[in-house]
Amino acid sequence: MDCIFCKIIEGEIPSKKVYEDEAVYAFYDINPSAPVHVLVVPKTHMESLNTVDEGNIQTVSNVLLSIPKIAEQLGLLNGYRVITNCGTDGGQTVPHLHFHILGGKKLSEKLN
Repeated sequence: MDCIFCKIIEGEIPSKKVYEDEAVYAFYDINPSAPVHVLVVPKTHMESLNTVDEGNIQTVSNVLLSIPKIAEQLGLLNGYRVITNCGTDGGQTVPHLHFHILGGKKLSEKLN
């Protein structure tokens, strides 16, 4: 498999790590859309939300449970946005499920 996020998780590609546990890896986005822009990925490869099922829902749950911890660690006390893109029309450019944490300023209510 030639997945850039899997390579980042394995340490084959460098990243600026923010958080890691047995199921989750989080790192700063190299092309940030906000003052704080972190990607949170499951260590188990899944393509997108479309591939979530009863067999891997616990992995997704671990990712979601880590997001508030990561946001607090980043000092996002006044709020933050979490986004996941699904498929090419949804803007997904890396086919590995991931969640964007955006914050560090007051974000617009508009998403586009």
